[in-house]
Amino acid sequence: MNKKKHFLSRHRILLLAAALVFAAAAILAFLFYEGIIWFNNPSKSKYPVRGIDVSHHQAKIDWPEVKKNDLHFVFMKATEGADHKDTRFQANWTQAHQAGLIRGAYHYFTFSKSGADQALNFIETVPIEPNTLPPVIDLEFMGNDKFQLDQRALLRELNDFIFVIESHYQRKPLLYVTYEFYDFYLKNQSLPYAIWIRDIFWTPRLPDGKPWTFWQYNHRGRINGIDGFVDLNVFNGTAEEFGKFLQ
Repeated sequence: MNKKKHFLSRHRILLLAAALVFAAAAILAFLFYEGIIWFNNPSKSKYPVRGIDVSHHQAKIDWPEVKKNDLHFVFMKATEGADHKDTRFQANWTQAHQAGLIRGAYHYFTFSKSGADQALNFIETVPIEPNTLPPVIDLEFMGNDKFQLDQRALLRELNDFIFVIESHYQRKPLLYVTYEFYDFYLKNQSLPYAIWIRDIFWTPRLPDGKPWTFWQYNHRGRINGIDGFVDLNVFNGTAEEFGKFLQ
């Protein structure tokens, strides 16, 4: 009888412990989802140059208020594919500059259109202006079928895009990548372009050991001036090095 009571007591304790662990995990997941806690929080001493990236998903932005968050730069979506233009790009481009932020524009690369046609869409949309970040090519599987293009075909279309962009802007583009995309298409490729990597859990480390230049460390950040979530980023270097990167 005592053994049975002991077993039941121990069983209840284990169930209670499991319930507490589950509840704690659920609370942490909720806080993370709401952008209240972050897995990454890069130190300002190590990464003093900080910024955000935005698109029409952030709707109308109060750019003077955004600037008060001690931010230095913003990447903003300009185009996608061969014909789509972000509905908030022109307003964001103008107003972010008026607020004193360094701007960069990005293109969401799709597998269904040629690289050259996509590049033309970008250069029709994004003006050549001084003191801006290089053009960005957003490379990820979301919205694309990773089996639709093999590596050789993807690199051919990507190189066509880059040729048009470099010829027009006289600058090498920046490549935004996820680990999955980089590992599938770009690992060990001799592409002489700076990398902007997404890693919301750890300090980035590319699988082939190449350096990275920008780090998207939070995809559910919250800042004054923007309703809802926004992606948070840092530059891998000092303010002086950031200035040289703009040249």
